[in-house]
Amino acid sequence: MNKQEINNQINNILKEEFFSELEYVFESNFNYSFSEINDKTIARMIDHTLLKTDATISEIKILCEEALQYNFASVCINPSYVKVCSEILKGSQVKVCTVIGFPLGATTTEAKCFEAEQAIANGAHEVDMVLNVGMLKNGDYNYVFNDINQVALAAKKNNSICKVILETALQTDEEKIKACIISKTAKADFVKTSTGFSKGGATAEDIALMRYVVGSSIGVKASGGIRTREDAENMIKSGANRIGASAGIKIVNGEKPESGGY
Repeated sequence: MNKQEINNQINNILKEEFFSELEYVFESNFNYSFSEINDKTIARMIDHTLLKTDATISEIKILCEEALQYNFASVCINPSYVKVCSEILKGSQVKVCTVIGFPLGATTTEAKCFEAEQAIANGAHEVDMVLNVGMLKNGDYNYVFNDINQVALAAKKNNSICKVILETALQTDEEKIKACIISKTAKADFVKTSTGFSKGGATAEDIALMRYVVGSSIGVKASGGIRTREDAENMIKSGANRIGASAGIKIVNGEKPESGGY
């Protein structure tokens, strides 16, 4: 979609009963710009990620050591490893990020809140929650808003960041726009493309759309299938200010990627 088509879509959405009542400010004149991309700045945008089902404690410890060496923004790991990562990374600039309602987003709001609060108590600085895609497609926007808002508030009261994973590969452009508007007004700190466990990952087009809709006030995280320096730079130039990847070291060093990975 071009800008005019997006503008028309947003304006039409804001006329719908639910969306007309939201305190959403559309920054129609917002022009995204990014700072110089170099090894240091790109490293500080990377959530060094290990979310595979069979991740072991030794792999998690190596992940943390790599994050310290490269000064990545965070390590992104499953909740059971939050405490050990917190202990290893204590006193460093590297944050601990974990996932909530992962990877389907279909758990109850109460379960997501408990999971987030427990993770934060164990040392998580950032929580990446999965949006309930089914409820979005049902048109139950009140549910989606409350689901995000409750987790976001649980994070904020503990000085933590809440990112909302949209799972863009499963959504139409209209649904992506609606998900971004809801996430922004529900007090999320970031919108994020993908879990890496669905049928597709981040695209530059989706990042540009998400950034245009949320404007300058919240972050945009690209994740899923980002394996090269070129991939990461394309996402940053399109509007991402955070990158989720298991290939963080190869991205920083400009090395040839291996197949697979987050």
